[in-house]
Amino acid sequence: MANVKQVTSETFEEEVIKSSLPVLVDFNATWCGPCKMLGPTIEKVSGEYEGKAKVVALDIDENGDVAAKYGVMSIPTLIVFKGGEEVNRSVGLIPEPKVKALIDEAL
Repeated sequence: MANVKQVTSETFEEEVIKSSLPVLVDFNATWCGPCKMLGPTIEKVSGEYEGKAKVVALDIDENGDVAAKYGVMSIPTLIVFKGGEEVNRSVGLIPEPKVKALIDEAL
């Protein structure tokens, strides 16, 4: 996912919570098959929403504290944050229109 910024425990607050734009966070892991299948969709959506919303990814194995804080129990989990608050969530592999709908509801 070349265009999707990776966030970490250290950068999550700055990149997501303090963002002036809505942020879609893709909670994933390198070993997760459905996460890999969702990757191209996340990449595509990231480009389409440039300037309107941010799309970032977070590896739950490397940043388990953030995943635990937001109750991420299964991956992939997509959470949309707006104004530092969670406004939308989806768990599991979903098609592109549903990914866009998650973001659109926050715009």
